[in-house]
Amino acid sequence: MASDFWLIAGLGNPGDEYEGTRHNMGFMCADLLAERWSVNLRDHKGLAQLGRGTLDLDGRRIPFFLAKPLTFMNDSGDALASICSYYHIPVGRVVVIHDDMDLEFGRIKVKAGGSSGGHNGIRSIDRSLGSNAYARVRMGVGHARRGTDAHRRTVDWVLGTFVGDQRKRLPEFLADGADAAETVITKGLSQAQEQFNGR
Repeated sequence: MASDFWLIAGLGNPGDEYEGTRHNMGFMCADLLAERWSVNLRDHKGLAQLGRGTLDLDGRRIPFFLAKPLTFMNDSGDALASICSYYHIPVGRVVVIHDDMDLEFGRIKVKAGGSSGGHNGIRSIDRSLGSNAYARVRMGVGHARRGTDAHRRTVDWVLGTFVGDQRKRLPEFLADGADAAETVITKGLSQAQEQFNGR
């Protein structure tokens, strides 16, 4: 039987060397939500840091789990599939927050379904859940410069850190991403799209 819980998962790579990198936007948003919602994250089967809580909104109680997969980005689906299976969370109640190179820094797009856009974490989740019908909060990090050895440039870009103006704007951007995920579970996907996709 499906549960009433939502699962919000921020994607990233575990380890100090990845902290603050573009690929860890999801982790950073999850940390912000954990602080905002007073959630303690604990180990889930060695696959993720996981916490649970309840949002109270207009007399409604919205139970949720908040997760940071510890499987490294390319195997994020293993962690999400384990959590969804263990707690009977349907795909339609999953929200994934992740970096997206197809969007300029500061842009957010909320969507459900669609292609992975070449994002290995999303590809892994699609495969492990057997569906792409979950909600995604795509957070723009911009693109690496085009040129020779595009793969190497892409890897260096997503594993690089924010500098200059982007570093100054990052806290506000992360708050927007956290707001978008919160809006999906409290007001629905279409409301979140209306509120964040046009910015």
